Amino acid sequence: MALTGIQIFKLLPKTNCKECGVPTCLAFAMNLASGKAELDSCPYVSDEAKEKLAEASAPPIRPVKLGKGVRQTTAGGETVLYRHEKTFYNPTVLAATVSSDIDAAALDSTLKTYNAFQYERVGLNLRPELLVVKDAGNGKEAFAAVAEKIAKESEFNLVLMTEDLDAMKAAVEVSGFKRPLLYAATEANADDLGALAKDSDLPLAVKADSVEALIPLTEKLTGMGIKDLVIDPGSREIKQALEDQVAVRRAALKAGNKALGFPTITFPSEMAGNLDMETLIAGMFVAKYGGIVVMSDFSTESLFPLLLERLNIFTDPQRPMTVTEGIFEINNPDENSPVLVTTNFALTYFIVSGEIEASKVPAWLLIKDAEGLSVLTAWAAGKFGGDDVGMFVKKSGIMDKVKHTELIIPGYAAAIAGDVEEELPGWTITVGPREAAHIAPFLKAK
Repeated sequence: MALTGIQIFKLLPKTNCKECGVPTCLAFAMNLASGKAELDSCPYVSDEAKEKLAEASAPPIRPVKLGKGVRQTTAGGETVLYRHEKTFYNPTVLAATVSSDIDAAALDSTLKTYNAFQYERVGLNLRPELLVVKDAGNGKEAFAAVAEKIAKESEFNLVLMTEDLDAMKAAVEVSGFKRPLLYAATEANADDLGALAKDSDLPLAVKADSVEALIPLTEKLTGMGIKDLVIDPGSREIKQALEDQVAVRRAALKAGNKALGFPTITFPSEMAGNLDMETLIAGMFVAKYGGIVVMSDFSTESLFPLLLERLNIFTDPQRPMTVTEGIFEINNPDENSPVLVTTNFALTYFIVSGEIEASKVPAWLLIKDAEGLSVLTAWAAGKFGGDDVGMFVKKSGIMDKVKHTELIIPGYAAAIAGDVEEELPGWTITVGPREAAHIAPFLKAK
């Protein structure tokens, strides 16, 4: 159970040194209790207190690291049922399936296609993370060969999916350096697969026929010293699968059931006969509450919507998405190109920059930090006032890049024009369109 601020305060050094960024140890304790601070911010907390606080503050769903390298990711670590309560932390991991009977040429082609699935959105690189190597029963050598090729020749991390212990050992031997997830320990093989996972220090998936049947299995495996588990209730019917995901999350968060406090793995690939239906089911699991979602294949029309849904679901609802304050060059501007300014709300930036780019007019776009608010909201909140915008333009460095002295401000911020002119004497302040869709004809006309 989480500690209260007072209970945390009793474990702190009580020096009120302010080195953590707040005035008193009590204030720091309150921030820790509410999740607004990290224990590492206190330089004087004792090792004993660290141990106690770390155990007490551990999330009810264990975070499990998957893979290594540039696509290393984490599943689990969640603390709430609904994202508006706080936020969801570790985005659902998306995986496609590769059969062990695929030939080398087809695998090369598949990896080339999958590696190309990367999309830029609001300044982020969106891409899938995992490939599931599924044993087709054509021998341990073939299974291991596919796992090795993916591990060594691609950025993707792995799930090794086989009931053959010898095949699993062979694949671990050649791909273990990528820290694959082993799928899956069952009542029949928990001892053997658990021993392999422990000896290899690898995460292990656990599969049962129901949520209740998972509990003795996870308790047995954690008793063996295996901490990084991923659980699969075994349901492959859509309604039951959703009920199981909710039941697992509630049991971990509301009932404090540590035996179910692990991320889940789900298989839309085994619930539908075509990729379109798989995608619909996968979308359900991204929202509630799949830690890993396994598809039969990746395609742009399926993957891109899932990546966008994931981005939206796992964005902190209390913290707007922003872009970095600064000067952005669009369409290779020069010293005579127009200068526009707007706020750092990510959606505003990408809509405005997209319209400028589409206009083919070279331009400079100044992005001012307005705490992630849109133009009208930032102006109303006093985060995009004339004085502030004028000072920002002076400090931005744009005066070293252009010879003219004209600034285009958003139409919704027309009221600040006079104040901007006072702050930037000699400059002409032009009020631009209110709607981004009118930016292109506005720039072309100028």
